[in-house]
Amino acid sequence: MHIINLHHVGANYASRQIFSDLIWNIGDRDRVGLVGPNGAGKSTLLKLIAGKLMPESGEIIIMRGVRIGYLTQDIALETGLTLFEAAMIPPPELAKIEAQLNAIEDQLGDPDVYGDSERLTEVLAEQEKVLHAYERVGGAKHPNRVKELLAAFGFSPDEFDLPTETLSGGEKKLIALLRLAVANPDVLLLDEPDNHLDLHAKRYLEAFIRGYEGTVIIVSHDRYLLDETVTQIVELEDGVLTVYHGNYSEYATQKEINRIRQQQLYVAQQKRIQQIEEAIKRFELWASMVIDERHIKQARSRRKMLDKMEENGEMIDKVTERKLMRLNIAGGRGSTKAIELKGVSAAFDDDPVFLDLDMLIRHGERVGLIGPNGAGKSVLFRLILGKLNPLDGEIKIGPSTQIGYYAQEHETLSGWLKRTPIEMIRDIKPMPEGTAVTHLLKFAFSYEQTRQPIGTFSGGERSRIQMLLLMLRNPNLLLLDEPTNNLDIASTEVLENALLDFEGAILTISHDRYFLDRIVDRVIELDNGILTDYLGGYTDYLEKRGLVRVKA
Repeated sequence: MHIINLHHVGANYASRQIFSDLIWNIGDRDRVGLVGPNGAGKSTLLKLIAGKLMPESGEIIIMRGVRIGYLTQDIALETGLTLFEAAMIPPPELAKIEAQLNAIEDQLGDPDVYGDSERLTEVLAEQEKVLHAYERVGGAKHPNRVKELLAAFGFSPDEFDLPTETLSGGEKKLIALLRLAVANPDVLLLDEPDNHLDLHAKRYLEAFIRGYEGTVIIVSHDRYLLDETVTQIVELEDGVLTVYHGNYSEYATQKEINRIRQQQLYVAQQKRIQQIEEAIKRFELWASMVIDERHIKQARSRRKMLDKMEENGEMIDKVTERKLMRLNIAGGRGSTKAIELKGVSAAFDDDPVFLDLDMLIRHGERVGLIGPNGAGKSVLFRLILGKLNPLDGEIKIGPSTQIGYYAQEHETLSGWLKRTPIEMIRDIKPMPEGTAVTHLLKFAFSYEQTRQPIGTFSGGERSRIQMLLLMLRNPNLLLLDEPTNNLDIASTEVLENALLDFEGAILTISHDRYFLDRIVDRVIELDNGILTDYLGGYTDYLEKRGLVRVKA
């Protein structure tokens, strides 16, 4: 049963047509992953369905009574509250009913009401009606439901009194999702719900989505999340919606099969068209040499064949590849021991982050550094880079090791925000302006963007600039802090392929489990100040830890 229908919907942003003529029928209890390149309009589409934006054309029909909950990318919780108080803020419908009950309580305490039997009867009848509504929306069960969801999202009672100002981005996102879940809408629209979540929290998110009884539509670049939770992928690209049945891996396989099949059909049709055109030329030549009506008719007949193919929409389009960055990190021979930590300790304001850590990464190893948010992973990177000094211990960088660092928040670009990419590249590695422009064009930047301030670039564009800088510096040790965070899936796959070809050592912090499974051959977990080593990728780590699916 379809509960939401999009009919020929179009949207503009800053006078630019994002998409037009979209048709999409959303069913009851659908589990949809909405994917597509950055800028395709995925977030805009969610806002249209949520009623936050109005379509420029077409209409969105929502079945009567269907309630929609919408989780935005960026979450700002109320300040001055504890975690539990923020979680306890009731959904709008319940808040409205509670306000009505409070108003009725005030009336019942008014002498003009309780002293007038007729008015008292009216107010009591109204109270009974509102109490029924309170029961219908689960008002009495609200506190227990909040506590259940806090536990389901991995929060312990010890964390209930934490001020909202101290919560991480991931924790804030989970509290916002919890408040939506309490309202229990028929449709959940989740825009990047996994952003800022650590691996532990992502597992709880997956369990919640799998167990949710309504329709769920997720915009996410997390392929592992999509594999675990959705049964349908809807791709928005070049203003066109395409529906694929199955999870992300099944979608990726089917899309590649479709691409190969279309290319084969295109080649076969082009060969046939060439044969027809050669026959037309042959008959026209014969008709010019010998006046023969038969040859003229044969030429016209074949020309009509080609015209009909075009008129009937039978022409097969050539497969066009989306323009992506062309990343190739040279790497090369480095020291046998790329990094070695011996008894390293770190602290902030006399508060220890970790103590007495030992770690060795050899040339050619690919290591994933995982652990909860706040465990000290980024601190470890800053120690290796020499941006912090250890409290104790020794950090050895191999004499032939050349470090290339990718910063999660693009800090490496902070001094260049008012300058152009061309200027930055030529300062870092002297070269002719034309060569710098060529490099940028290979990283999917337009000619106009090469002369715009870097500060005007999106997160994804800044990520590509950082990747280009890595390539130009020819490192043989890569320190990558959440390198996939701002990349769409296609760009992430370009990065993965480049890293698979990289000859040096890699140490990467990542919450992208699909990325870890493809890239690393060793996982190091930093938790409670202790480093624990596991051979293999993320799935191997889960098996060795005995971690199975979190139950819904």
